[in-house]
Amino acid sequence: MEYVTLSNGVKMPKLGFGVFQISKEECEESVINAIKAGYRLIDTAQSYFNEEEVGNAILKCGVPREELFITTKVWISNYGLETTYNSVIKSMKKLKVDYLDLVLLHQPFADYYAAYNDLIKLYNEGKVKAIGVSNFYPDRLADIAVFSKMPPHVNQIEINPFNQQIEAQENMIKRNVQTEAWAPFAEGKNDIFNNSILKDISNKYNKSVAQVILRWLFQRDIVSLAKSTKIERMKENIDILNFSLSDEDMEQIAQLNTKTSMFFNHNTAEAVDMFKGFNDARKDLI
Repeated sequence: MEYVTLSNGVKMPKLGFGVFQISKEECEESVINAIKAGYRLIDTAQSYFNEEEVGNAILKCGVPREELFITTKVWISNYGLETTYNSVIKSMKKLKVDYLDLVLLHQPFADYYAAYNDLIKLYNEGKVKAIGVSNFYPDRLADIAVFSKMPPHVNQIEINPFNQQIEAQENMIKRNVQTEAWAPFAEGKNDIFNNSILKDISNKYNKSVAQVILRWLFQRDIVSLAKSTKIERMKENIDILNFSLSDEDMEQIAQLNTKTSMFFNHNTAEAVDMFKGFNDARKDLI
């Protein structure tokens, strides 16, 4: 496994396994299989409703805890002084761990400053090895990096060939924040696995389109999160260290950039209303 080193010296695996939209019934086995396939970074969230199943997998996988890198994310309904702190402690109990490697604020809405101050407290107490944010666009990332007592170590955002986030990554590099990608395959949108440019490159190296995308992120020094419930696909997605994309390949992939989210724009009033709805629906369940 290859690693990146965060600004506080913590080493983070460059390839991760995400459990978004993996059901409770499939999650435990999927995480155990992902760890068997070689993954050491496991990414979950309070709003995924599968922290307990991830915790069961951690206990049963046979890999020492210190070799794993466990991430969870705090949901909006748990933002607030002491509320965020207590929610992370609850997540630790669900995950059956006495520390977390990384905790992120899941969305850039509501009282995220109070929530972030709780993450700093958890970090200072040694309960969390690194802290950060998710879905923070350059302006909000700059705000919290400049005005908080501790800049985020990680920002997890949507990155895929259609939304390459070049400027966002440049902003993170400037502020010594590690870039992490969710939805690297754009959840299959725009028929990504049959894209002619990506297919031509995959044929060139006898690799899958998914492997080409993950290698593209790897060469940009971006931590990536892949998801599958099939162990064959897990093994395939992590098998990207035995080939490299050329400069020409990288330039061809750059042509696919639309600079547009495949899902939604957090900077719109409509997104705020949408997440208010999500929050109302989930707040009593988390």
